[in-house]
Amino acid sequence: MTEVPAAVLQGFGIADAKVERFGTGLINDTYLVGLQDGGQRVLQALNPVFDPRINTDIDTLTRHLESKGFTTQRLCATKDGALWVETGKRAWRMASFIPGMCYDSLASGQQASEAGRLLANFHRAVSDLDIELHNKRLGVHDTGRHLAALHTALEEHRGHRNFATVNAIAQAVFDAADDLPALPELPDRLVHGDPKISNLVFDADTGTGICLIDLDTLAHMPVPLELGDAFRSWCNPRGEDTEDTLFRIDLFTEAVAGYAGNAHNFLSSGEQKALVPATRAIMVELAARFTTDALNESYFGWNPDLFADRSTHNQARAAGQLKLHRSLCEQLSEAEAAVERAFS
Repeated sequence: MTEVPAAVLQGFGIADAKVERFGTGLINDTYLVGLQDGGQRVLQALNPVFDPRINTDIDTLTRHLESKGFTTQRLCATKDGALWVETGKRAWRMASFIPGMCYDSLASGQQASEAGRLLANFHRAVSDLDIELHNKRLGVHDTGRHLAALHTALEEHRGHRNFATVNAIAQAVFDAADDLPALPELPDRLVHGDPKISNLVFDADTGTGICLIDLDTLAHMPVPLELGDAFRSWCNPRGEDTEDTLFRIDLFTEAVAGYAGNAHNFLSSGEQKALVPATRAIMVELAARFTTDALNESYFGWNPDLFADRSTHNQARAAGQLKLHRSLCEQLSEAEAAVERAFS
């Protein structure tokens, strides 16, 4: 994890502060900054894959959310009025801190319902925001493109120390992809882009969903793919760092009901019917991405306390997504019935 240069804090007008690592994100390096007056801020070093101008998109979005009465983080300006500080090859941004709880997995149906309700409110709040994003993320959930990238990684890294093991996982990914149902043509909408459970903030006392964080993944894409990404995270209480995953249909049922309760007429019938197939597609796609990085070792972060190296961590993540997909497939009729009930 990147250490915080003194010039970054100085750029935001902070002379002295307690800085500690914060959160479990896989992409950006995140820190909690304790100010001398007792206040707190969130500081992030953006992954170099992001154009720093996405901070202007976030500023536009959060101003819009705030105008709708939606709780949201707001970016903090530098001493010069900018939205970020650049040092070396990293861009740093600072945001307000929203008190609450973030989880790596859901523990109850009530939490799942709140997660669905919160994401529905977010989608409705941004549905009228006309914004041209700097980070367009074209093809972010183009499953075919990610499968092609995996084929390329297999060709380019035949000498990788873990090639045999990774290749076996890759073949399982390709087999699962062959069984995916085709998704219909769906409209693009403005969405969060990475609604995994750790990007939702809940009230510590009431359990109410408060806001979404990590908004640099904003994208225009079909809502079922956004929800599929949410459900593969929310309904797997065992998390991403294990091969022993499980799709809990009870959490899915509550999450879908929570979403539909606040966005009953927001999705078309075609979008509703695509929710389960899109969830399957996201699981397989993410398995492909993790498998690719098990060879490339260049994108997703990894936990050295649990795994020997990045490749090993991503192998576990990929195998976990494949097992999660199998778990959902064993409960397809229940999942489809839950969607139908929620939107009826």
